[in-house]
Amino acid sequence: MKRILLPLLLSLPLMAADVQIPFEKYKLANGLRVILSRDSATPVVTVYVLYGVGARSEEKGRSGFAHLFEHMMFQGSANAPKGVHFQSVEANGGNLNGSTHPDYTDYFEVLPSNKLAVALWLESDRMRSLAITKENLDNQKEAVKQERRLSFDNQPYATAIVDIFPTLAFKNWSNSHSIIGSFDDLNAATVDDVSKFFKTYYAPNNAVLAIVGDFQVPATKKLIEQYFADIASQPQPKHPDMTEPEQTAPRRQSYKDALAKVPVLCIAYPGPKRRSPDFYALNMLDVVLTAGESSRLYLNLVKGKKSLLGYESNLGWPFASNTDYMHPGIYGFNLTYNPSFSSKQILEQFQQELTSLETTPVSEKELNRARATMRATRIRSLQSTMTRAQLLAQYELFDGNPEMLNTELDAYLAVTPQQIQAAAKKFLVAKRQSVLEVQPAPAEAKPAKPAL
Repeated sequence: MKRILLPLLLSLPLMAADVQIPFEKYKLANGLRVILSRDSATPVVTVYVLYGVGARSEEKGRSGFAHLFEHMMFQGSANAPKGVHFQSVEANGGNLNGSTHPDYTDYFEVLPSNKLAVALWLESDRMRSLAITKENLDNQKEAVKQERRLSFDNQPYATAIVDIFPTLAFKNWSNSHSIIGSFDDLNAATVDDVSKFFKTYYAPNNAVLAIVGDFQVPATKKLIEQYFADIASQPQPKHPDMTEPEQTAPRRQSYKDALAKVPVLCIAYPGPKRRSPDFYALNMLDVVLTAGESSRLYLNLVKGKKSLLGYESNLGWPFASNTDYMHPGIYGFNLTYNPSFSSKQILEQFQQELTSLETTPVSEKELNRARATMRATRIRSLQSTMTRAQLLAQYELFDGNPEMLNTELDAYLAVTPQQIQAAAKKFLVAKRQSVLEVQPAPAEAKPAKPAL
């Protein structure tokens, strides 16, 4: 969990989630799953479309396709030429974006509620008739390359985290390759490749449409039927086998980063199955260990030993979070540490914190703080129509059960000290640990100036 500073709300009932978001779920004849959640508190509506395709759906030689396609989705469609999508949303006072993840790709518009039809028309038109041309493809290949140069290759730690760390934590190519892809694979992509990808994965039966905010349900259903119902379904896509071999020995690797100023340790442990008892236990362990200024890492290593400068962690780090974590996944850590300490010292201190969780159950007082933090974090996030739409769609896509938006918090709050201890012993073991040590590269020696 990213280190967060939140009120603990200790006066609230810790074992009651008190979350009830109303929604309605149904499916069109072409397989499009629809979730409607009305909230008239503000005159705003979020339209969120989730496709069941991410980087882990890619084939060898086609890495980066999911991310490339995210870019292609903004290049125009039959009735909304290039640029119209952005112009239509922004001219109506809204905002929009898309993002690529290991197991899904999403797109959204947030608009004044009386402009709901604009977003539905735009999303349906590109689902139906995306403009896949060589000109658009070549343009977006260069856009993705430039994004990589500026946002990854030119940023400290990015290459280590995006390209190297996954190959250490995973051994199955489907899980370990770069989420943004390689230049070679991007260059090799053809219009036929992209058209096939679109037809396979961007079909209504591989998508979830979630609408949250101020709208009238009957009128919205009519719009959805009008815009989406006649889009043809496709055979349900098959995804690669993502099974990971069992890790039986620790893995170590080092990387010299010319852009880094201080050292970092990236640490991973193979994680549990999504929504298993161990999943909830490890998430609560993560809150105890890393969440806020009352967490163990902050008190003992940041404030106490002053060995850590900062950290982040969660199930799924660095590309996923506990809400969209899918098995096989990892419990990942990113520890930025004081250069006056060695990496060996940091690992020893970190291991001491893990050993403490394995040998002694957390106290009820400490677990109550963690429960309150988890509860406050979830309830605060649900104030956003965008977050509600995301979670409803994710629960539908990954679990077939958007009702988990209202019930899953109870599963977190019910975790016991004994379950946390058992999960620590089961998952946070030395033979299952992968460590990438990122060290600042030595400055290049500058040639001496000639004597005058």
